[in-house]
Amino acid sequence: MKRIRKAVIPAAGLGTRVLPATKAQPKEMLSIVDKPALQYLVEELVESGIEEILIITGRNKVSIENHFDYSFELEKTLEENGKLELLKEVNKISEMSNIYYVRQKKPFGLGHAISCAEAFVGNEPFVVLLGDDIIYTDKSKGEVPVTKQLIEKYSELDGGNILGVQEVLQKNVSKYGIIKPKNQIDAKTVMVEDFIEKPSIEEAPSRMAALGRYVLEPEIFSYLKNTKPGKGGEIQLTDAILAMKKDKDRLYAYNFEGNRYDTGDKFGMFVANVEFGLRHPELKDRAKEYLKELAKKL
Repeated sequence: MKRIRKAVIPAAGLGTRVLPATKAQPKEMLSIVDKPALQYLVEELVESGIEEILIITGRNKVSIENHFDYSFELEKTLEENGKLELLKEVNKISEMSNIYYVRQKKPFGLGHAISCAEAFVGNEPFVVLLGDDIIYTDKSKGEVPVTKQLIEKYSELDGGNILGVQEVLQKNVSKYGIIKPKNQIDAKTVMVEDFIEKPSIEEAPSRMAALGRYVLEPEIFSYLKNTKPGKGGEIQLTDAILAMKKDKDRLYAYNFEGNRYDTGDKFGMFVANVEFGLRHPELKDRAKEYLKELAKKL
């Protein structure tokens, strides 16, 4: 079994849920406190031991490449002004990982976006992180990044496709892909009998939702090629995963540890800014005092 060392981040979406902020700015580059959302994902991957990252972009996403590239003028100015700590932070971004880019030329859905990564992935298992989902894990409590949790589970299971899941509120099941559990493997892992994309509350077989983290085996690409466009003319990753399950029956769901933020949603972005601000070493004390004072006025 090959070691997982590659990751794919689809980042070609238009970000319509957070317009007008995304009219000229990629949603992945919207800031959470002092870092763009996408940087949190890249940091998670690096901390999980991922060596190579492919970001799938689209039109008007050049700022993503610029952010992870060197910025000679900025770095020179910071050095000349003696702002060495800031210089260190800026340098760290460009040296984080080996990051590659490919464009999804037309918005044909998540499945089509993933298919753009075939040449990059080759014949290796890989992880997928969706750009809307930032998941916080507390290192001080011994928690490990979600990607690392899934990689370790993949090794334990000796292969298979794995969906990172958590329980969501009943009223929210129609927003996600919901699993129908088959049998329990361990305290946090089940085999999946079915995987339903955005079911109604009445149709949902559980409240366990796939939340932006996947481990996929390279055979998924042949299934994506044979997946017909569904609703809206989009090729759904869910359909390809289910087709592969019928042949191999090795689809698992892992209930990961971590606090998940939906940064593709206006309220989710607001909550992320508040909670990450309360953890930020420079801001947390002032943020707590401000919120206490604000609460008195509400």
